[in-house]
Amino acid sequence: MPSPADLEGFAFRDAALDRAAALRGDAAALRSLWPGARLLVLDGEGRAAADAGGGLLRLLGGDLGGGPGTAIFLGNAGGQAWFALDAATVPALRAVQWIDLRRAAALWPDAAASAFAYARGMLYWQARTRYCGVCGGTVAFDRGGFVGHCAQCGNDHYPRVDPAVIVAVSDGERLLLGRQPTWAPRRWSVLAGFVEPGEAPEQAVVREVHEETGVRVRACRYLGAQPWPFPGALMLGFQALAEPDPPRVDDELEEARWFTREEIGAALHRDGSEPDGGDPGAISLAPAISIARSLIRDWYRHGPMLTPA
Repeated sequence: MPSPADLEGFAFRDAALDRAAALRGDAAALRSLWPGARLLVLDGEGRAAADAGGGLLRLLGGDLGGGPGTAIFLGNAGGQAWFALDAATVPALRAVQWIDLRRAAALWPDAAASAFAYARGMLYWQARTRYCGVCGGTVAFDRGGFVGHCAQCGNDHYPRVDPAVIVAVSDGERLLLGRQPTWAPRRWSVLAGFVEPGEAPEQAVVREVHEETGVRVRACRYLGAQPWPFPGALMLGFQALAEPDPPRVDDELEEARWFTREEIGAALHRDGSEPDGGDPGAISLAPAISIARSLIRDWYRHGPMLTPA
């Protein structure tokens, strides 16, 4: 039987960086690491500074001089520290180009793309935590950028991650997919939704599937997770066994339907390319960088891990 470790092939899961949390509060240590540190510089749209070939721009702390200042300490890899900076704090930077995270995930090595995703999530959180949510006071960041402290009321603020479930639902023979009205024509994917307060992920699976499609989940199993910094979610991947209920949709989905293994196989065989006009029944699936694609591929390769009693 497949294990959660078998779910693979999606982006942003490389753990090459040691986050070295113990160093975050050591300002002297961070200053000593700065000259040789690798820097990830992101602009206001969350794009990274890249070189002429589209790779991560090679920039060291020593190239800028000074010290870390407001840079976020991401951790260490191979004896080298990594920091993330807002491009607005690096006025002398001359990036050859700016690359978005989705493109980088398809082009860069896994470790670099994962570091980019990490940096994007942290800078997004900081940009939206300028003021205290308790009293409205100005927030200043400390501990390598991981704590926002309000001098007015004394409250501390920490990076936020929003857990969401994403689930490959099967009735034992078919796979349930949905599509949102904003997607490209004939694009389908597995169902997903945020975990609500006071709710376990397994409960969220049952609730979200039923809310979005009316399909009743009988059992589910966790397979793996993907950080998804668009802007700051953690996608918890599940496979679920459900009743063969006819799907109906709420206001989140345009359509939902059951697909056969043959239909899913044909879509996977196209390797992410859009369906041509010659087959009106052809569909496209979630992109290769997403855990959604991996869940679909896993279901196709192994069949449902959960089988009807």
